[in-house]
Amino acid sequence: MINKYIKATLLAMISVGNMQAQIARPIPKLVVNIAIDQLRTDYIETFLPYYGEKGFRKLFYGGAVYDNAQYSFSPVDEASALATIVTGTSPYYHGISGTMWLDKNTLVPISCVDDNSCEGLFTKDASSPQSLTATTVNDELKMSTDGKAFVYSVALNREAAVLGGGHAADGAFWINKSSKCWCTSNYYGKREPNWMTDYNLSTEVNVEKDNGNANVTDMALLCLSSVNMGQDDVPDMLTVTYDAKPLSKDKDGKKLQSLYMQLDHELGKLISTVEEKVGKNNVLFVVTGTGYTTDTDEKFKKYHIPTGTFYINRTANLLNMYLSAIYGQNKYVEGYFYNQIFLNIKQIELKRISMSDILSRSQSFLIQNAGVRNVFTSKNLLFSGEAGNAKMHNWYNPSRCGDIIVEVAPGWKLFNEENKQQYISRETLSSFPIVLYGTGIMAKQVSTPVAVERIAPTIAKAIRIRAPNACATAPLY
Repeated sequence: MINKYIKATLLAMISVGNMQAQIARPIPKLVVNIAIDQLRTDYIETFLPYYGEKGFRKLFYGGAVYDNAQYSFSPVDEASALATIVTGTSPYYHGISGTMWLDKNTLVPISCVDDNSCEGLFTKDASSPQSLTATTVNDELKMSTDGKAFVYSVALNREAAVLGGGHAADGAFWINKSSKCWCTSNYYGKREPNWMTDYNLSTEVNVEKDNGNANVTDMALLCLSSVNMGQDDVPDMLTVTYDAKPLSKDKDGKKLQSLYMQLDHELGKLISTVEEKVGKNNVLFVVTGTGYTTDTDEKFKKYHIPTGTFYINRTANLLNMYLSAIYGQNKYVEGYFYNQIFLNIKQIELKRISMSDILSRSQSFLIQNAGVRNVFTSKNLLFSGEAGNAKMHNWYNPSRCGDIIVEVAPGWKLFNEENKQQYISRETLSSFPIVLYGTGIMAKQVSTPVAVERIAPTIAKAIRIRAPNACATAPLY
């Protein structure tokens, strides 16, 4: 009996100790959320001997490193990945299935941040996060502080900048390559900030590939100092997106090595300067990748690798002919975009054709084409219970995606002859990490798989706010 009391007392003391430790964890004054497009762990490791002490080395040796990060959906691109990082959920809920999609009303491809109700400032592109259908951790920070927190986003392109900022950002900035200056949208205010105007008037942005990440660092630090981020007890948020896309025609890997060395330099510059301005113990850095890589088929035929080209435009036309032979001459296929085919729903309803029947017949027809590994329909993807559909289900959003999704075999190229859209199918996992470094973080390495969706709730927990409204995942700690 005495042992039971002793055991209960010890458990109570441990529980109280854990609660005190949790309460004592400091709150960062600034969170710097860094996404690196197409970052790869193998490249980070390959070029490790060439890095300085302030970038990758500092992060990987001094931070909590989750070296097996994964996205819960497929396919992944920069926009869908960034939206997931800030919302803590998949495209099925946050609505950003890709950088571009086919507008179902006009059948015209549009950007995921297009918004004709806005005006571009220093750019012709009217942009806003209106298509993002969930709150972001940035939005929750703004709401929880009654607008007092500063929230900014900086990236090379507008999709990354706008999505990284969320709905409630004070500003999102990206480079206008034609005018060689930084730009924004009047969604964030009637005019651009004075400090950005002054910078544009005094500096011509170098838009060459090799200077992209350097430009992002300069603007991020200018933003930090101009609005005095991280200088009070209200946490602020700065989202920064870098680029690690492999360079073309790089046979000896020298360009790739240079890219990662430069990326290491920019990370070091950003981290060191932020720590100096805000205080080393007052900032939390979060670094991750977008989980995909672009590929080319230059060597496939040379080394007899199975490959081929799947023409989505030709296939869509053949499908329409097939359906016309069954249901009568008509336009049943309304459009196509990347690997998606859009059916003419109104016409199908007018002819009183069963949607389930036409989807089933289309699936059976398409699966017989050379280079096709699988065919998914909207009916399949709206139900997550079907085996093998989980990642595609998490990606699928009925408002943005087609009625039929064609998955081409690994090594095959999907090509649209009309607008030159193309990609090479690859199922290989692109390894990338999640790194937490700074306020309250102890150095450690975790090799068990973790979902990128856990980043947003982790940041939310660190700054004592609610997780985004579509986030159902647990924090990393």
